[in-house]
Amino acid sequence: MDKLLMLLEEDARLTPAQLAVMLNTTEDAVRESIRKYAREGVILAYKTLIDWDRTEREYVTALIEIKVTPHIGKGFDKVAKRICQYPEVRDLYLMSGGFDLAAMIEGRSLRDVALFVAEKLAVLEDVTSTATHFVLRKYKDKGVEYRVEEKDERSQAGV
Repeated sequence: MDKLLMLLEEDARLTPAQLAVMLNTTEDAVRESIRKYAREGVILAYKTLIDWDRTEREYVTALIEIKVTPHIGKGFDKVAKRICQYPEVRDLYLMSGGFDLAAMIEGRSLRDVALFVAEKLAVLEDVTSTATHFVLRKYKDKGVEYRVEEKDERSQAGV
């Protein structure tokens, strides 16, 4: 795997100058490689990972297991493309095992997520069943550990 891509994946804030030093090359070469990767669709986006639990934002995340009927000649791609169009869908993966697709959904409340599944997802022609699992706490996301304060054992025991 390209070292430039690994460095950018680890920290997208690195400047071309910093990357050039780390890779023993020129800033122009780094900029051109980044442009090339973006043109080819290798670099898709630059995102910031935020611990929303430390803010005032109210939201719920759920993992939805989805079983679908694949299309002849298109497999799961057609239904996956349709599901990706919903803004509630943060991530969508083709899976092996007991279900076909896994979707990470965000909503303002449990009710919002339930309504999304019942009114938008489960009613799609190619969807045969769903199972919803709500995320209670994030410990690690995209390789980054979340800061979790451990509760004092005495306060947990009600002392």
